[in-house]
This record gives sequence, C-alpha cells and structure tokens, in this order.
Amino acid sequence: MNIPYCCPACKTNRTRFNIIDQEAHYIKKDPNTGNVVEEVTQEQLDPFHVPYKGPNIRVQCGVCGLIEDEMTFVKTAENRRN
Repeated sequence: MNIPYCCPACKTNRTRFNIIDQEAHYIKKDPNTGNVVEEVTQEQLDPFHVPYKGPNIRVQCGVCGLIEDEMTFVKTAENRRN
C-alpha cells in the first residue's frame, strides 16, 4: 500500500516496517490428544465454527517491534503530518 506509516509507539519510525500477511486455517482438533483431525475451508465450516473476521494485513514497526493493524500506522502518520 502506498500510504505513509508512522509507528504509534515510538512515533519516530516512518521508514522501517514488516508487513505480516495473515491467513486463517480452519481446523478441528481431537480434544484429548490435540491432533488435527480435519482441516476445512471457510465454505465447509459448520454453524458453530465462527469464520475469521480480523485484518488480512498487520504491520510491525521495524524499530520498536510493535505489531498493530495497518490503519493504526496510517492514522498515526496522518495525525503526525498535521
């Protein structure tokens, strides 16, 4: 994304970031052994399995290590510019 970032924690980093792609894997585990017994797609989820609704991208500050939603870094950059 070609939008400026600024770290909301250290407030000085505007150049070094790590982009983290999040991909949900839907699984069912055996409650006794902890082994994965089934991996399903989002379309195959049963009514009691809530699909992942979080962000697809997270950003980590390359200076202090803070990990947050991308919009947190974008909004901080906008606020620091004004």
